[in-house]
Amino acid sequence: MTIVISVSGKGGAGKTTLATLLLKTLLEEKVEGDILVVDADPATNLPDAIGVEIEKTVGSMATLLKKRIEERSLPLEVSKSELLEAWVFETLVELQDFDMLVMGRTEGEGCYCYVNSVLSRILDTIVENYDIVLMDMEAGLEHISRRTDHDVDKMIIVTDPSKMGLNTARRIRDLTEEVHINVKEIYLVGNKFNEDLSGILKDAAAKMGVKYGGYIPYDPNIEKYNIQGIPLLKLPSDSPSVAAVHKIAKRTGIL
Repeated sequence: MTIVISVSGKGGAGKTTLATLLLKTLLEEKVEGDILVVDADPATNLPDAIGVEIEKTVGSMATLLKKRIEERSLPLEVSKSELLEAWVFETLVELQDFDMLVMGRTEGEGCYCYVNSVLSRILDTIVENYDIVLMDMEAGLEHISRRTDHDVDKMIIVTDPSKMGLNTARRIRDLTEEVHINVKEIYLVGNKFNEDLSGILKDAAAKMGVKYGGYIPYDPNIEKYNIQGIPLLKLPSDSPSVAAVHKIAKRTGIL
């Protein structure tokens, strides 16, 4: 049984930070099972935060297939579906403790329904091979809306201490119904919050009809690591943010 955890929120709210520290928590706690980390945000910040070099993305492979179809330069002996599947599996980065898949973005304009439908099936196949799937989403939920064969067990919506952050969180909550995603549990988590603001966060979660997941306090170590280009996976375990995410993982039932 695959457990799918998605992290979403407005740009800059801290979802990539939370996704990275959730992975760090899972690794430090030596949670059993194979882990797949998916960067589904076209901004593609998660590899840097984790410290993984990426050469190819799913989006670049989809773009390549579109180009080959338009040029009519595909090998006749291989179907388009089989070719895209092979290319997507090539983008999968296999590491010692977890694997990583980066969606990236497709180039060009317009919708290519065939490629999208094939891509959806391939992603479903990949997900089934893992026990835990941790997804760093874009706010629009574009990629997750294509995954029709899997539920989301735990959706965590991240907000910073701003009205825009809370409004975006509310819209994301509404989008889960509009795109017909079956989400079992939704949590609201604050980033750069403190104890004084936690009451506001709890009230906001209650008004949205979601569960309160906790908050990450301001952590100067994160700014220091980000500006120096040091992966957040290397943050010391006693950093305020790391300790807070450990509590969030327990509160949300991830641990």
